[in-house]
Amino acid sequence: MLVTGRNGAGKTNFLEALHLGTQGFSPRTRHDAHLVRQGAERSRVVLDGRRRDTPTMVEVTLGLHEPKRARLNGAAIRSAEHLRSELATLVFTPDRLAVVKGGPAVRRAYLDRSLGRLLPARAALPVEYGAALGQRNAALRRVAHGLSDLAPLAPWTERVAALGAALVAARRDTAALLAPAVRERAGELGLGELALGYDGVAPTAAELDARLDRDVDRGVTGLGPHLHEVSIRADGRDLRTLGSQGEQRLAVLSLLLAEAELLTARGHAPPLVLLDDALSELDEPRRRVLSERLGRTGQTVITATGAEAMPLAPAQLLVVTPGAVEAV
Repeated sequence: MLVTGRNGAGKTNFLEALHLGTQGFSPRTRHDAHLVRQGAERSRVVLDGRRRDTPTMVEVTLGLHEPKRARLNGAAIRSAEHLRSELATLVFTPDRLAVVKGGPAVRRAYLDRSLGRLLPARAALPVEYGAALGQRNAALRRVAHGLSDLAPLAPWTERVAALGAALVAARRDTAALLAPAVRERAGELGLGELALGYDGVAPTAAELDARLDRDVDRGVTGLGPHLHEVSIRADGRDLRTLGSQGEQRLAVLSLLLAEAELLTARGHAPPLVLLDDALSELDEPRRRVLSERLGRTGQTVITATGAEAMPLAPAQLLVVTPGAVEAV
């Protein structure tokens, strides 16, 4: 599906609504109040479609003075964000270039999101590790302020070490799963040999204990997967510092296409793929390759200022004007 319209007509809002309706949150902001039209009290997204052969209806409602609510096939679910475990949606927006050119935390977050989709049985590991790490850091600060001795630290050190080892293993498995498809998709797009790397080593409880004095002084745990780097390289070049913006865009698109392909290959329903302004800055041969690949990916929604941006005819063309969406 190609969604066209002038700049500022509402194309990105259309994609944002699809993301909110399938994932329970916006890809652009975590402030729900920003998703309510000025002068209104609440917003509602209703999606009606099919997941494979199963009819599926989703409703997400949020308001300025009420909690966000979601229903899946008529049944209330415990939180709107829980939709992520039911429906897979992958999104590209221009600010997603931060996955390549941003800091390590952005790449760790990207890898952990992919982990949750590709290895759902281990999806809770990043959150569980973060919670244990927060408890250990709080215990370190209590020791530093003279409010506690070292005894309460020991169980949290063991917990951080155990969960850290499990998280490192899951991240390595996720990167290894993605690597072949990432390399193939990048090759199609002319990026060269793209490699996604994660070489972090989980600290043992003994290693954490060995640096206890430094951790107490700083009030934080200075070793573990919360500090690891995820590398994205093309032909051996670190694209964060040695890649052009066009190469960084191709890398993010390659990662997204690879994950979409892998999810389907592993028996999941094909994900909904949302591409906001993905075709700009790509030359015509690459736009054609991308269009052909998307035709085999599942349902994809692409935005562009004009239909001429897409070399192949879309299955459906929508034109967005302020306050209206029309099928052509």
